[in-house]
Amino acid sequence: MSELIQQFNDYRSRMNEQILAQNNKVINRLFNLDTNTYADGALSSRTKEMLGLVASMVLRCDDCIKYHLGKCKEQGVSTEEMFEIFSVASIVGGTIVIPHLRRAVEYWQALEQQA
Repeated sequence: MSELIQQFNDYRSRMNEQILAQNNKVINRLFNLDTNTYADGALSSRTKEMLGLVASMVLRCDDCIKYHLGKCKEQGVSTEEMFEIFSVASIVGGTIVIPHLRRAVEYWQALEQQA
């Protein structure tokens, strides 16, 4: 696994464990709500991950972008589809999204190499 991907996944897992171990009702419910939001429903989880990626890019959250890129990869999103997702995020978010687009492409390439 790429060091870039491994570092992100390890850090996220370690910190989520520490956060959830505090057993704070509000935080635990928020995490649960997030998990359930991306489950299959009227929209597939695949579609929801793509929507989450666009929203994350527009909001300029690099951690969220990496997370949704990984989930999109797991859901079988192709590179061609990914660049259409990037296009939507860029047009909605404007040029301020471009630095996040660069990092997203770098992370996507690492995910592709890993496969």
